[in-house]
Amino acid sequence: MIATIKNNDTNYRIDLSKPLDISIPLFGNFTNVNAWYLDQPRIEPHTEGEFIGKVSEGASTNFNDIWFNPHAHVTHTECVGHITEEFHSVNKNLNRFFFLAELVTIAPEKYQNDFVISRKQMQYALGDKKRNAVVIRTIPNLKDKLSRQYSNTNPPYLLEQTAEFLAARNVEHLLIDLPSVDKEKDNGALLAHNAFWNTTGKIRKNATITEFVFVPNYINDGTYFLNLQVAPFENDASPSRPVLYKILEE
Repeated sequence: MIATIKNNDTNYRIDLSKPLDISIPLFGNFTNVNAWYLDQPRIEPHTEGEFIGKVSEGASTNFNDIWFNPHAHVTHTECVGHITEEFHSVNKNLNRFFFLAELVTIAPEKYQNDFVISRKQMQYALGDKKRNAVVIRTIPNLKDKLSRQYSNTNPPYLLEQTAEFLAARNVEHLLIDLPSVDKEKDNGALLAHNAFWNTTGKIRKNATITEFVFVPNYINDGTYFLNLQVAPFENDASPSRPVLYKILEE
């Protein structure tokens, strides 16, 4: 199915039958990706008295309880409410779902005792392109990102000026294949989050950050249309399923 999407007075054609899903599923066991010092998520049959919500145990339906934290266990999209005293819901703030996006691959560079994505790297990767969304794939890009245990590993992150650059370029939606755009242990500074949402000025309420994506190596860098959908949780963050679509040549 071919669809035409208009963005900034330009029409783009995409094939809706060929989605490129870049989300990480929730497995509910020890193989699940994990961060922030939490136990593994759980997907278990609901039990109540003698009732076990599992067909193989005699129930008429499979009836599972799911226990997880969106920030720690799954691809998720968050809004500024993640770091503000005032409540903001990503379900309310994200009210459009198709965006012109640029996928870039970056090798984090050494900075003090960390590995980071610098402003210079981002400027080089984007060039003069103007995009609604930017998807960052870091290398090495191995399949173990689907199940990696990130707690106490000091993963790469964005420098504050990198996030400032993206905000200045009016990038509304930032997606990355790491547990956070910020340093794992920074005493709560959250410099990149604050810079991207401009919390010291006019807050960018419609801007979102999506973490824990996984972009397979067969998907080439370049321009795509991004379909970004979240589960309708009234929360600062929600599990999400970002999907890329190639733009068809005329």
